[in-house]
Amino acid sequence: MNKKLRYGILGCAGIAIKDVMPAIQKSEYGVLAAVASRDLEKSRSVAEQFGITTAYGSYEELIEDATIEAVYIPLPNHLHKEWAIRAMRAGKHVLCEKPIALTSEEAKEMAAVAKQEGVVLAEAFMYRHHPRWKRIREIIESGELGELRLIRGAFTYNNAEDLDNIRLRPEWGGGALYDVGCYPISAARFILGQEPEAITVHAQFSDKHFGVDMMAAGILEFAGGLALTFDCGMWTEHRQLLEIVGSEGRIDIPHAFTVGDDEDASYTVTVRGVSRIEGHEDKADPYTMEVDDLAKAVFGIQPKLFSPDDAVQGMRVLEAGLASARERRRISFK
Repeated sequence: MNKKLRYGILGCAGIAIKDVMPAIQKSEYGVLAAVASRDLEKSRSVAEQFGITTAYGSYEELIEDATIEAVYIPLPNHLHKEWAIRAMRAGKHVLCEKPIALTSEEAKEMAAVAKQEGVVLAEAFMYRHHPRWKRIREIIESGELGELRLIRGAFTYNNAEDLDNIRLRPEWGGGALYDVGCYPISAARFILGQEPEAITVHAQFSDKHFGVDMMAAGILEFAGGLALTFDCGMWTEHRQLLEIVGSEGRIDIPHAFTVGDDEDASYTVTVRGVSRIEGHEDKADPYTMEVDDLAKAVFGIQPKLFSPDDAVQGMRVLEAGLASARERRRISFK
């Protein structure tokens, strides 16, 4: 099959230039067709960098381009709903950066528009598309680890000195929980295949950083006494990990969320004190797999791996986590 999905890039964010645009170029089913910025010189520069023939000086122009079939949205979180809906109303399929919206109600509205317009809407949690996760889930489902007891996750980094960073704008959906806490939360829901019963989060809201949650730690409660314990932050040493603990063994994933095709994707499986390393041969670009997953759904090759409803449910947990931190209370989903 030689058909390619024609992508337009709505904004010249770092993740678009560093990760997603190169991924589309390497993909089997996608092609970069246009890029837009509110600064025409910037979009022209990016277009030249990637050999794209069309550059626009406004998002509206790209949305109105009838030759564009899909739009990737790496804009700040508070703009996701507006531009995803505008793109879908124009008949475009949408790959939207995580978190998909600011609230679950916004996410529901986006999902409803996708259904009304008959287009594909995907949330860009790229890590789930890496092939190692299929194997990790197979290990868990095999019972090799025994009964699952706990998942522990962390994702932290330090950008506390970058006071102009959009992640420090609370009204734009800034803060550690929405930026990186979403990863271990997403992973726990993905691994367990179920939604949580309750969440409790404790956070450090910093006046130096416009009141966003610079650090947060929490517990996500699942049925049967299972839980995710996690921490996330933008004010400490870089860390990312996921540990899946069972009655007979565990899986330790040291680079759980941002591993690329040129990085170490290995993880350690330990059962009754005996360890083995797996995944070291799993060389893949999860961003490329993510964009091809969208295209395959558009072309009817296979259903999309993750539905808009999954994004809605994930947003429900995130907004509850932030509310828990602000209100200093446990929030139940029952």
